[in-house]
Amino acid sequence: MDHFDDIHLEDCPCCGGVGCLEEEGGWCVYVQCLDCGAHTSEVSFDGDGDIHAAAQRAADNWNARKVIAPGPGE
Repeated sequence: MDHFDDIHLEDCPCCGGVGCLEEEGGWCVYVQCLDCGAHTSEVSFDGDGDIHAAAQRAADNWNARKVIAPGPGE
């Protein structure tokens, strides 16, 4: 089962695009917009047992509109 199947993401707060949960190198997760590149900060985790909780925290940040918007040239 995918760790992220049951996690709901709102549309991007910057452009209304689709957000995607990403796992990075086995140590953190974050949400990033597939259209404009806005993203949350990384949420770290220790092992498989904690990845779902970290993914939910990243999704909660995204859904609360706590994102880093890309600037010009990014």
